[in-house]
Amino acid sequence: MSQESPVTLRKDALGVLSIVLLVIATNGPLTVIVGATPAAMAFGNGIGLPSVFFLIGLIYLIFSVGFAAMAHHIKNAGAFYAYVSQGLGHSLGVGTAFVAILAYLSLNISLYGMFGTFGANFFTEVVGIKLPWWIVCAGFVVIVHLFASRNIQFNGRVLGTLMCAEVGIALIFNIGVVFHGPGPDGWVTDSFHPATVFTAGFGSAVVFVIASFMGFETAAIYSEEARNPKRNIPIALFVAVVVIALLDGGTAWFMISAYGKEQALNLALNSPGTIWFDIVGRIVGGWASTAMEMLMITSLFAAILSFQNTLSRYFYALGREGVIWHGFAKLHPKQQAPYVASGFQSLLMLVGVVASGLIGIDPLSQLMPITAAPASISIVLVQLMTALAVIGYFRSNHRDTNIWQRVVAPLVSAVAMGWVLWMMLTNVALLTGGQMPILDIFIPVLVFAVGLGGIGYAFWLHRAHPETYARLTRLLEEM
Repeated sequence: MSQESPVTLRKDALGVLSIVLLVIATNGPLTVIVGATPAAMAFGNGIGLPSVFFLIGLIYLIFSVGFAAMAHHIKNAGAFYAYVSQGLGHSLGVGTAFVAILAYLSLNISLYGMFGTFGANFFTEVVGIKLPWWIVCAGFVVIVHLFASRNIQFNGRVLGTLMCAEVGIALIFNIGVVFHGPGPDGWVTDSFHPATVFTAGFGSAVVFVIASFMGFETAAIYSEEARNPKRNIPIALFVAVVVIALLDGGTAWFMISAYGKEQALNLALNSPGTIWFDIVGRIVGGWASTAMEMLMITSLFAAILSFQNTLSRYFYALGREGVIWHGFAKLHPKQQAPYVASGFQSLLMLVGVVASGLIGIDPLSQLMPITAAPASISIVLVQLMTALAVIGYFRSNHRDTNIWQRVVAPLVSAVAMGWVLWMMLTNVALLTGGQMPILDIFIPVLVFAVGLGGIGYAFWLHRAHPETYARLTRLLEEM
């Protein structure tokens, strides 16, 4: 009898459209539009917010130039970990992986916090029974786990359907504003005037908006499951960034134009929870407002499921290479999904939401902002390291790149990411809601401590298990 081939992630399972939809699902456009836009207007640069979406989108397009160039040569589910390992060395790669894991774990628990509020309210409306938010979340963890344990094609179809619904309701609103006509100020072109955009609140708006793009980079995580990854991953990256920027920024502008400048800003400050549902109901109809409320639930489900898939593949890649417990590299023999890694995440989320509920943490005003802060800081730090890794990777061997791809674009994006990281570190209170001053110090310290801890662990691995450390290079080169 011939020996059976080892189980691998499902090959050639995803085309460009599937990857784009998976990435947009991770971003959660409706969650951003309904949840983040009012706060970004209120505490940022007001009606100049749409331009911030477009500017950050431009930064990420430039970032994607070098990122995509590396994608031609590296095929690894570890994504940032693999890129930084190849460009800056394995120690920094492991440190980057630890920070990336912190980012995605923190963001996922943050999304569970938001779901706790919307999900519990929805459950009460449908069933008529009022349950604590954390019990609803605990049941939701089980549902997410069942989906995440299935193959990536199944997940892609589910998430693709949900994304079409999310994008659809936003486009219906935008088209409705066109036919209905704008508010008292007409089409608010002030949103694009430099004097309106670059106000004292511009940096604060950037802090909110940069978090709204979190997840676009996950396209590279599906490289081992993509058809023709050298072509499709770069295309998916660029398409995802453009769609996110235009959808989020464009829809925010249509909302501002529909209300008028003064009323839009006033509602963002005083009625952030209803600002979207009210205008959608007025422009399109009550059915659309109800649909948007329901789609907020599915948007959160899609984002949580996408990040669960993302983290599973991080744990899988690190386990496969012996950086962490090798059991995380186990794949389901039929589904070809990292079910052990997914189960571990589900356990972490279950413990997190139950513990938060039992000690009385409010899901929306406390759990969500406190956990979103380390997620936002961590991912920008990881993106900064990746931009620098592009320069390091092509330094000695230019391969098939030009100077724009290997030096200029990654350097420009590294400078931009460095500025954004500084803005975040000096405005942590905006991310946490200013609940406890000690958090403004503790959260940045935690992020950098995790990164340094990962680097220290890599040095220990090099000394204690040199054969494992040396094999990282071969594994990365073979994929």
